[in-house]
Amino acid sequence: MLQSKTIAPGTVVFQRHRGYGVLTSVNLLTGWVTARFGDEKQGIDLNLSSDAVQYADGEPILFRKQAPDRMPHARLMAMMLKLHQAGYQRLYLHSWPRESGMHWNWHLFTRNRTWHQRGWRKGWYGSGYEYIFNPVMGWGDAPGADTDALIKALSKFDPEGLASAYGEDEEHTTWFQRICTHLLPGYMYSLEKRRNPDGSQSDILPVYPVKVNVPEYDGPSLPCPPGWNKKYYTDPVTQHYFSIF
Repeated sequence: MLQSKTIAPGTVVFQRHRGYGVLTSVNLLTGWVTARFGDEKQGIDLNLSSDAVQYADGEPILFRKQAPDRMPHARLMAMMLKLHQAGYQRLYLHSWPRESGMHWNWHLFTRNRTWHQRGWRKGWYGSGYEYIFNPVMGWGDAPGADTDALIKALSKFDPEGLASAYGEDEEHTTWFQRICTHLLPGYMYSLEKRRNPDGSQSDILPVYPVKVNVPEYDGPSLPCPPGWNKKYYTDPVTQHYFSIF
C-alpha cells in the first residue's frame, strides 16, 4: 500500500530513466506495477520498493511493508453497517471462495433475502482476485475511499439499486451488527458449505482475515446468517421464491 496517496491503473507516474508514463497494472500485495512510457507498446514491470517510481508531481511512491487488504469484504461490511443504520436494512452481502481458495468473490444484493436466488446488478459484485490489481468496487469509487465516499459513489452510480435496499429487516440487521462487532476491521465472513464430522451441515460461520500475515480468527464462534441453511423452491405459477424450513 502507499503512504500518502493511492494508485490504480491510469495513474500518471514518473521514473527517472524513462520519464512520464501511465500505470496499466497494479498489484498492491507484491508491490509490482506495470507502466507504459511514451509511445512504447510494451509495458515495463517496476517494483515500488526499488525502482524509484514517483507520482507525476515528483512525490515518491513508497511501498508499505505491511500488507494491504487482499479483498474488499471488510470495507463492504463497514459500508453496509452504516447503511443499515440509515434504514437500508434490505442490503445483503454474499461472499464465497473462488476455486483456488486464495480469493473470495463478493455480491451485494437487495430486496429479498434469498441467499441462493439473488438479483444481479452491474457493479454490485466482484472478487479479491480483481481487487488486488485494481482496488475499487466498480461503481465509480476511488482506490482507498472511506465508508462515506463509498456510499456517496454507490448512490450516484445506481440510485435505483440503493433505493431498493430501503426497508426493515431487523433479524438480519441484528445478526450483521453482531458479526461486524467481532470481525471488523481485520476479518470477513464466507458463506461456504461446511460439514460437521457426522455429515450434518455446520451452522458456524467461516471467518478469514482480509490481509496476509494476519493471525487466524480466534474469537467466539458466530452463526450463519438468518435463512442461510433454508432450502428454497420456486412457485411454478408466480415464479416467487419461498423457503422450506
